[in-house]
Amino acid sequence: MKKVLLLMAVSLAIISCTKKTKKIAETGLSTEEKKDSTTIKTLFNSALTDGKSYEWLRDLTQNIGGRLSGSLEAAEAVEWGAKLMKNVGLDSVWLQPVMVPHWVRGEKEIATYTTNKTQKNVPICALGFSVATPKTGVLAEVIEVSSLEEATKLGDKMKGKIVFFNRPFDNTLINTFKAYGGCVDQRVQGAAICGKFGAKGVIVRSMTNSIDDFPHTGTMSYGNLPKSQYIPAAAISSRAATILSDDLKENPNLKFYFKQSCKTLPDAPSFNVVGEIKGSETPENIFVVGGHLDSWDLGEGAHDDGTGIVQSLEVAYLFQKNNIKPKNTLRVVFFMNEENGTRGAKKYAEVSKQNKETHIGGLESDAGGHTPRGFSIDANTINTKLLQSWKKLLSPYGLHDLDKGGSGADISPLKDENVTLVGYRPDSQRYFDYHHTSRDTFDKVNKRELELGSASMASIIYLMDKYLYNNTLVKP
Repeated sequence: MKKVLLLMAVSLAIISCTKKTKKIAETGLSTEEKKDSTTIKTLFNSALTDGKSYEWLRDLTQNIGGRLSGSLEAAEAVEWGAKLMKNVGLDSVWLQPVMVPHWVRGEKEIATYTTNKTQKNVPICALGFSVATPKTGVLAEVIEVSSLEEATKLGDKMKGKIVFFNRPFDNTLINTFKAYGGCVDQRVQGAAICGKFGAKGVIVRSMTNSIDDFPHTGTMSYGNLPKSQYIPAAAISSRAATILSDDLKENPNLKFYFKQSCKTLPDAPSFNVVGEIKGSETPENIFVVGGHLDSWDLGEGAHDDGTGIVQSLEVAYLFQKNNIKPKNTLRVVFFMNEENGTRGAKKYAEVSKQNKETHIGGLESDAGGHTPRGFSIDANTINTKLLQSWKKLLSPYGLHDLDKGGSGADISPLKDENVTLVGYRPDSQRYFDYHHTSRDTFDKVNKRELELGSASMASIIYLMDKYLYNNTLVKP
């Protein structure tokens, strides 16, 4: 009898296991994954029907606008951010002091040159941290180069000239951030290279895929140059760069004129804005999600990085709305001064280390508010594979890209072998139409794309919170 009962028990177990295996094979999801799939669907439904990010972004961009660190607008944005976090109902909200650079643009820049008896006006803007031209401006012949190496080889031939860096994006690269990375060195380091050889100024082709009339600003550096060798640096629009290059072929001795009145003021006090939901099981472990509150001054800082700010807070909002209680502490951070110094990121990491905090992971949104494509992962091998295993849960929402890569400038100081950092990656094709320009305004953001991004971020944070515990994999 005992043998019969044992055989029956084994048979039932086999049948049960077979049914379960068949069920998983049919759906592609285990029982636990089905629960996750349902939660993710709920997050997307909430974001798309009752999301708040778009109206938050409208308020930030339309009522405050561009928020360069050290400015009055940046200070207003700090107050705005703290108030909004409190209204969302986070468990605690505080301001983290940080001293930031304070560079100001001054009067609108002007640039012209004459060729074939025709004067051409050039769309131009000063680069962040550049010095001003003399009050009368700079007038000099132009030398065109395509790289820092080419400029360096010119040496003393640059003396008394304006050096024109004209390396365009590689438009064969599908990921436009890679194209940006292949060009941005000329903007950042061009003046440092040319200043030591006595050049009178530097102008740089704007960092964009497009051919248009909108100059793109961005930060630059003089490196170790003595102040006596600082020279003014500016960007001209991509169309102007193309036309200037053609005109130089016909008239290599043409003279270019530009004038700008920017300056760097003493460092100014500012803040990171921090809020959190305490973890229900292990509150000492922290997931941080954030973007940068500052922006360049030419536009409204919508895609860069207003979208990242509101999406980050909406992660917490979606958790609250759907009664999802994170096991670990979920901390939302609006970082200050990403654009020209990353002082906020450095301060946050410094304070975290001083307080001996344990960060399990982080998520940053600083690539615009376009259609979600996935996430880049900066983690150890085990946790990278874990995140990539969630593709079947995320791909129904267009989140197909789960590749190793960087996370973001503001969370990267938290990097550690046991900390899982993730960068939100929307479609990049239109981003550099707006990046660092006067076109980066609220009307360029699509409501549905923005909300899909919020839900995407909330979904991966939900999964990370559930399956990453004290930097190790926890099986359901």
